[in-house]
Amino acid sequence: MKNLKYLYISLGLLAFTACNDPEDVDLDPEVIAEELPALNAGSVDFSNYVSLGNSLTAGFTDGALFQASQTLSMPNLLSQKFSLAGGGSFIQPLTNDNIGGLALAGTRIQGPRLVFGGAGPVSLESLIGDVTVTTDIALNNPTGPFNNLGVPGAKSFHLLAPGYGNIANVQLGLANPYFVRMTGSTPDVSVLQMAVAQAPSFFSLWIGNNDVLGYATTGGDGTNPITPVSGAPGVGFDGSYGALIATLTAGGTQGVVANIPNVTDVPHFTTVPHNPLDPTNPDFGGQIATLNGIFGQLNQVYAFLGVPERSIEFSTTAASEVVIRDETLTDLSAQIAGVLIASPTFPAFVQSFGLPVETAPLVAGLLGNTYGQTREATADDLFVLPSSAIIGTVNVESVGALMEAGLPQTLAGQFSVEGISLPLEDKWVLIPSEQAEIAAATEAFNQIIAATANQAGLALVDANTLLNQLANGGITSGDFTLTSSLVTGSAFSLDGIHPTARGYALLANEFMKAIDATYGSNFEASGNLLNVGDYPTNYPATLQ
Repeated sequence: MKNLKYLYISLGLLAFTACNDPEDVDLDPEVIAEELPALNAGSVDFSNYVSLGNSLTAGFTDGALFQASQTLSMPNLLSQKFSLAGGGSFIQPLTNDNIGGLALAGTRIQGPRLVFGGAGPVSLESLIGDVTVTTDIALNNPTGPFNNLGVPGAKSFHLLAPGYGNIANVQLGLANPYFVRMTGSTPDVSVLQMAVAQAPSFFSLWIGNNDVLGYATTGGDGTNPITPVSGAPGVGFDGSYGALIATLTAGGTQGVVANIPNVTDVPHFTTVPHNPLDPTNPDFGGQIATLNGIFGQLNQVYAFLGVPERSIEFSTTAASEVVIRDETLTDLSAQIAGVLIASPTFPAFVQSFGLPVETAPLVAGLLGNTYGQTREATADDLFVLPSSAIIGTVNVESVGALMEAGLPQTLAGQFSVEGISLPLEDKWVLIPSEQAEIAAATEAFNQIIAATANQAGLALVDANTLLNQLANGGITSGDFTLTSSLVTGSAFSLDGIHPTARGYALLANEFMKAIDATYGSNFEASGNLLNVGDYPTNYPATLQ
């Protein structure tokens, strides 16, 4: 996980000009650093800084929120630098431990953080055993007001929503447990209202990622839709974002905002390959001949129906693609079943599985329903990171359904292997059309953010370009190069979405640069940017 650090040792070559007096020459030369200007805040009043946003503002990392991650959150890092230029205290709703996760009246509702298990991300409990999540939203919430109002999971319109922090609404799906920890005696107050009530002298707002990210992390299956581009405050992104900025700047308050990265560039979507099936793996390689025999029958049907591009064949010499369901394909379920039933060779095919010939219509129907919208994955498909733990496993629900339909358990299991005999469902993969939806929404949201920020005279951080640079060669900061690779890239944490502490430091620097450019401060020129190498890329399982 630790990024390779390159140490450069430079030898200073000092040139001496001729002089008449020997004492004018320093016989013990030393490198004299260029004197930097003193830090100044420009036109900004940093005395009461308030940050609003989602998990990226809260300090979420490794799939959780915990004390260490909050301490190194991007706004807290900024506040430390702001304190050198007139900034005041910065209060965060700290969790109770470094385990991560949340509980509601003793019942766990969010799991502990991820840790590095030697080959990749694993659950904390897989290394240290069972733990008790001690941050309970019903028992021990901290007391505000809080300068960090980052709410993991929040979308743009959530920052306007009354009751979003009411514990009574959590089990109804109308409240956010992380915000419940902040609302105290005013459970129906909105995030925006909590911010304005503090009369901030300066604010940061980074919101909008979840307006597309929720759709992306669910594979575009529609269970977590993209926020409409247009609509009233609380409905559409333009109305919600406009209301946020108008309210925050109503008294002339200055601030910095950031746009939305293309979420499909993060390692959560770029780590799992489309062809992870290794023929040297005995669990898979030993089944290839049988699988190709089954799909050979189906491939003839595809050819007959005029869609030979849907054919499925696994290689014995190279990595093979997983099989996916693509809802944009014409559903050929009925046609496949009809062709199979009409085939004179199909009864023998059915009997080869030890089934009586009378089950041929049943098997034809099952094959049609399973492979009616199926194809091999391509390099243009993106797989969500959790799919790595699913591919090649037996889907128990599928086994049960097939057994209920009449197949014996062994055969039902053979036809229920995720990504091999059972096509991966929509929730595990982003097909190109879904990626296009995400890209279009991201572009539209970023246009709204830029126009709104420009009109209000706010500093704007181009997080989209920053992430693109991380994904295409990386960014060098000091002695370190950060990339978007999972584990080895140093920028992204083990969940593949949220930054590491080092990544948050990199972001904090970009925020300071944007503030410099807009308000005349000089964090960069005065040497007050963060040294990203001072910040960790992972946390040990034993972190207390």
